[in-house]
Amino acid sequence: MALVLDASVTVVWSLEDEDDTIADLAWAQLEAGSAVAPAIWWFEVRNVLLVNERRGRISERDAARFLRALSKMNVEIDHAPAEAAVLSLARSHRLTVYNSAYLELASRRDIPLATLDKQLAAAAKSEGVRLIG
Repeated sequence: MALVLDASVTVVWSLEDEDDTIADLAWAQLEAGSAVAPAIWWFEVRNVLLVNERRGRISERDAARFLRALSKMNVEIDHAPAEAAVLSLARSHRLTVYNSAYLELASRRDIPLATLDKQLAAAAKSEGVRLIG
């Protein structure tokens, strides 16, 4: 089963001191299937890893190891968002355009969204988008 994977879930997998049921469920689904993420995901994951390197939560070596492992996972990057829908969702739910891209993708592909962002999850529920967990 495919799912839309957001950076908040992805980064939990990289940090030893993080644990979350939704992230665990998404990991299990990704191992058995596939995921898709908007192009912004690539940047967000790397940015959060870098911030956590600076905070001493992960070493540069462990971040690189995680990124190598992640590159072997079946995650498709979607480069063609529906611009009008992204902006409409951002406006109507007071989301960032970044988070709205995840919601638009899940809605367009009619697949569940894996997120730990409470505002994004609430918007997904409001839009009838299924959530992991």
